[in-house]
Amino acid sequence: MLALLVMSMITRKSDGEFEQWCIADEQTPDDELQGALDWACGRGGGADCSKIQVNQPCYYPNTVRYHASYAFNSYYQKYKHKGGSCYFKGAAMITELDPSHNSCHYEFMP
Repeated sequence: MLALLVMSMITRKSDGEFEQWCIADEQTPDDELQGALDWACGRGGGADCSKIQVNQPCYYPNTVRYHASYAFNSYYQKYKHKGGSCYFKGAAMITELDPSHNSCHYEFMP
């Protein structure tokens, strides 16, 4: 029954392909997330981290985990068709549940 509930919550595109987002792994310590976040938002990563800045829609909750999730997803969506992955030295994972919340929209690119 639980599996049925989870499957009904998964977003499916009209062509049958599942939508996927990249988020921080709950088991990764904050210091490791911070290092991966710094890379993703820096020159090496190229993620769009403008929305996790102060007074922007994804600043709250103001935690390393939430900010890392947004940055990881930004990078993943931008580079997944160019060889980019959702790994970040084991700090990230794929989810098929849209992590968007309140006014913070996590991008999905088919």
